[in-house]
This record gives sequence, structure tokens and C-alpha cells, in this order.
Amino acid sequence: ASSLKNLAGLRYSRGEFSLALPLLEGALAIMRAALPPDHPDITTCLDDLEELRGHKSDEHRPVVEEAVAAM
Repeated sequence: ASSLKNLAGLRYSRGEFSLALPLLEGALAIMRAALPPDHPDITTCLDDLEELRGHKSDEHRPVVEEAVAAM
């Protein structure tokens, strides 16, 4: 999961957002399978996803709500 998250961060820093998104979603899926739902790494990954998706639509709302619920 951390390798996928790091690769997503690299893609993000290069402006390759469409390539970063599936990597980050994959990292989150692995984390959800391996960690408890309130683990800080999941919350951080959800926050990263929210930032990546941007605030241009309601598609980020479930991610934000899940991150807040985990706090």
C-alpha cells in the first residue's frame, strides 16, 4: 500500500492526476483490508483522495464524510 501511495504522490506532483487516482484508490483498498477502519493511515489516504479529486463536484463528499467519521 505504501508503494502505491508513494507512486500516486509522484504522479500527483507531476500533474498526472488521472494516473495518480487509481494508484491511490488501490492503496486505500489494501489499507482497508489490512487495517482497522479508524487507523490514521486510512484517514490520511482518504484526505489525499479528497485533495486529488478536488472540490469541483460532490464526488468527494463520501470520502470527506468517511474521513470525519474515522476521527
